[in-house]
Amino acid sequence: MPAMSQTSNSLWTALLQSSPSPCDRYKHACCSYDGSVYILGGRDTSCLRDFWRYSVVRNEWTELSCTSEAAPEELEEHSMVAYKGVLYVFGGMLDSAYTKCKCALWVFDIAKQKWVHCQGKPRSLQAQAPTNRKGHSAVVMGSAMLLYGGFVDMKGSSQDFWSLNFDTMDWSLLNGSQKGSLGPGPRHSHSAVVYQDCMYVFGGLKGLREQRDFWKWNSTSHVWSILRTRSAPSKLTGHSAVVYKDSMLVFGGGESQNSPKNCLWRYSFTTQTWGEVATHPGSVAPNKIHHCCTGLGPSYESNTSSPSSSSRLDNKPRPFNNKCFPTPLTFLGSEGAIELETFSPDKCYRSLLKCSEPDSSKQGLTGKNAQDTGNCLTFENKCLKKQWSFTQEDLPHDEDEDIAKHLPDLLLIVGGRPCTSHSPVSLWHMTMTDW
Repeated sequence: MPAMSQTSNSLWTALLQSSPSPCDRYKHACCSYDGSVYILGGRDTSCLRDFWRYSVVRNEWTELSCTSEAAPEELEEHSMVAYKGVLYVFGGMLDSAYTKCKCALWVFDIAKQKWVHCQGKPRSLQAQAPTNRKGHSAVVMGSAMLLYGGFVDMKGSSQDFWSLNFDTMDWSLLNGSQKGSLGPGPRHSHSAVVYQDCMYVFGGLKGLREQRDFWKWNSTSHVWSILRTRSAPSKLTGHSAVVYKDSMLVFGGGESQNSPKNCLWRYSFTTQTWGEVATHPGSVAPNKIHHCCTGLGPSYESNTSSPSSSSRLDNKPRPFNNKCFPTPLTFLGSEGAIELETFSPDKCYRSLLKCSEPDSSKQGLTGKNAQDTGNCLTFENKCLKKQWSFTQEDLPHDEDEDIAKHLPDLLLIVGGRPCTSHSPVSLWHMTMTDW
């Protein structure tokens, strides 16, 4: 086991969902923006046409409209990315003569909370655009969405590599789309992430064959190169990947549709090495394939964040109001195992000033500290055996987005197979520690 995995334990926790909430599903799309997670479509027993927003701060689901003329129909194995307050959804249409929509791109305005018609016109009548496909990847690099591969009906796996300029809404083909050119080749059900000025593609299906190759595309030179590393993940399809700090995290997937895994792998861009992340004792990750994974917290922030995201802290107190993780009394363990840190209203979250170390078995504070905290919710980092408590006095609900900017770094796994019919969507989280 590589050294990195010895210091990077993962602790998985299932988040129980209350009504209303979306049903469990797979082959859906999701992404996060300003502390909220958006989930669209997918399959349970049939293809779905629903759209939901999940507030991590409140632990609440809200169903959004997906019935307007500008909204997509039923979708599966589509993609969704966020850029400057807008969600961009591509592909996933059911190939049928009965579909009413011929365009495979949809746009959702987060501020207006509605689907809007795509803006911009092709530069010429001959301008090309990608056709509908499934199982492709879509990532944001700079002011563009990069779309790779996918399964195109009747044609099979594609090696199309497209760029959508968000400012002009123009599509253009990039290097690697031509047959016989150096690159991943025809591919679907793979994963892709962006780190600095490069895009990284791992695994997936080339036709009917599962892959474990790892590719990098340099946006400056427009050149593909294969990365040959030891101890890499096995052949994977239907997995997911995100960038966390200077690493790429790959979770789940499998060598076949019926063999989902629960492994979490980390690729370090600095050392160019892979390592499997160890699981914290007593923590079992779910076996998942065709799920979605998304990151929340300051270490995941990128150019997809809102303009105000860079100024997360002003001089106002920003307590962390997390109804998603109230401390379960049954988990606290033996006396003295928990270190409690309390923050009064005049302390900023980032200051992390330690106020007291009470007896963990009493589950409370005494004296002045008790008066300072008022009505508190707590966030327990079980992996480090620490518990943080933050006040929420006089906290207006419209500050949820500001609070979300101070979330601890979390990795969320949403849905995926195996799933249970007629039950809320499967939602797991892992708190990032010791990285």
